[in-house]
Amino acid sequence: MEWFESWFNTPYYHALYASRSTNEASHFIQKLIPFLALKKNAKMLDVACGKGRHAYNIHQMGYDVCAFDLSVESIAEAKKLEEPGLQFFVHDMRHLFYTNYFDCAFNLFTSFGYFNNERGNINTLNAIHAALKPKGKLVIDFLNAVKVERGLSLSPEYKEVDGITYLLQKKIIDKKIIKEIRFSDKGRDFFYTEQVQLLTLFDFERLLQQCGFNILSTFGSYNLEPFTLESDRLIIFAEKAQ
Repeated sequence: MEWFESWFNTPYYHALYASRSTNEASHFIQKLIPFLALKKNAKMLDVACGKGRHAYNIHQMGYDVCAFDLSVESIAEAKKLEEPGLQFFVHDMRHLFYTNYFDCAFNLFTSFGYFNNERGNINTLNAIHAALKPKGKLVIDFLNAVKVERGLSLSPEYKEVDGITYLLQKKIIDKKIIKEIRFSDKGRDFFYTEQVQLLTLFDFERLLQQCGFNILSTFGSYNLEPFTLESDRLIIFAEKAQ
């Protein structure tokens, strides 16, 4: 079992990250959708959607949205948002999900690069490519690896949530950010990890080209400001080449 298969399905993961901002997601989507200038009948796919905060906001802007995530717990929560035109599924983003069906796919909030090797990234992009119609669009929202690597704090961090104290420690190994999570609850000690590859814009250019995409634009913030090495985010707008 890979780290995300176990950690994302624990109640502790959902407790630790319960404060993720719905306002931030709404702000980003309200900036992004007008820029994409898609037709009102466009079909949208949210890849690795978590609890559905971005998918919900896309749907609120008038689009049909399918969204999926590997986490059973996240999808159980997301399904509370379901209504006509908004559906959630448990699915692994490395595997095919529909063919030539969607006008635009989204992979947001650093939901990429979780794997031990590049094959997982390639399988994910190939699956998204297959799901999109010809000239379909892809939006990837990732961390700015250059800035993160330069400014990463290696000092331990303690965070208390619902009476549980989590010890969080980050390090960089083999061009991956590794976060170790330790805590005790009900007389038991727990240890989990998170990891994400430090993929730069150059890495994405190579991967996307290999998987049949052309990059159209890049941005460095949720306000869609130009990307620089000092940006907080790396947001990529790409198009299916065939």
